[in-house]
Amino acid sequence: MVVQRAELDELKRLRKIRQRKIWLIAGISLAVVIVFLYLYSFTDVILGFPREAESNPALNEWTMFRRDLSHTGSSGTNIDVPAGTVKWTFTTGAAIHSSPAVVDGTVYVGSRDSRLYALDAATGVQKWVFQAGSWVESSPIVADGVVYFGCNDSYLYAVDAATGQKLWMFRMTYAARSSPAIADGIVYIGDDDYSIYAVDAKSGEELWHQKTGQNIISAPAVSRGVVIIGSIDGFAYTYNAKNGRARLEYDTLNSIISSPAVKDGIAYIVDSAGHFYAIDISKKNWLWENKIKYYWNALYIYGVAPKPPMPSGWVWGTSLGWGINSVSSPALAGNNAYLGVGNNVISLDLATHKPVWTFSTNDVVSSSPAVTDKAIFFGAYDGNIYALNRATGEKLWAVPTGDKVTSSPAVVDGTVYIGSEDGKLYAIE
Repeated sequence: MVVQRAELDELKRLRKIRQRKIWLIAGISLAVVIVFLYLYSFTDVILGFPREAESNPALNEWTMFRRDLSHTGSSGTNIDVPAGTVKWTFTTGAAIHSSPAVVDGTVYVGSRDSRLYALDAATGVQKWVFQAGSWVESSPIVADGVVYFGCNDSYLYAVDAATGQKLWMFRMTYAARSSPAIADGIVYIGDDDYSIYAVDAKSGEELWHQKTGQNIISAPAVSRGVVIIGSIDGFAYTYNAKNGRARLEYDTLNSIISSPAVKDGIAYIVDSAGHFYAIDISKKNWLWENKIKYYWNALYIYGVAPKPPMPSGWVWGTSLGWGINSVSSPALAGNNAYLGVGNNVISLDLATHKPVWTFSTNDVVSSSPAVTDKAIFFGAYDGNIYALNRATGEKLWAVPTGDKVTSSPAVVDGTVYIGSEDGKLYAIE
């Protein structure tokens, strides 16, 4: 009996040891799963993203909408201010809303006559024309000898930059009015089907896409491995450029038609009501942030909850004061942003968040300014193409066109290239 009891006691002891080991292994496994889920959901440790996802232009090139992947709208060169003389014009078959790209002596621009044109930058003589299926309002981008552009026929096209021969076409769902960006062999573009797409630049195969809450007219910017884009639903979205993983949904409360500009990891974006935001693109939403804050704000208004924290990514924001028709994208140079708001163009100090100067036109400014060392250039609904002194906002010259100007300029080698809804592309020197 004593021996049997001793054996039973030993069995109980061993059983308890096994149970402790099982619980310890289970606890460690659970901790590993929790840590993995945290790292997967709230950091970039597991999936990672390309820190050097850049395909920016060389000096004296304007390869895409807003010139570079950060959408600075800055020429990057110290050039003499053009005198305001029309060097040449080229007439297409309909209005030009698309903004030109200028690479290796060739200007590329789309038209509402459903064509993309390649023109000699020095003379305006047509080199080739590509027939698409509908309006080309999207602005082309040129990379590695290929021109990429969206079209209202729902396709993203890739054509040979030298010959205009079609290489591939990628089908989306609705009109592609957004202008593409390309980084590390991936083309990013928004679509009216509420989506942003990432497409392999060589094959035209979809790599990923993400849905937003409304149409996307805004053009994506790419910086530090992050894609930033605005949507008509009022949110600014950021995604991992490599795999499309959603990172931040920043609610501005108003539609975003303009495109973001990025400097030092901060995205600057303006909504349609004239509110200007600085957003840290490295930040991510905390779990269910936007849903929880909807109710949190309501409870705060009724005095039963503390004030909610500022939204993830918030750095600062300011109202530009004119309230409506804010669709111009900011240009960045030095410590200032330059953009159209209503009938005005302003220079906004990014340190003080205050306007340095304001220039008024006779109608809405939706054209996004181009900036050089000494001047800024833009068009307006009053039909004029303007040049202003960058430091003071003083008008240097205005060139009239036959209709409103919604295209945004490219500035290369001392020449301003910009389209008008009179159907002409203007080269001004």
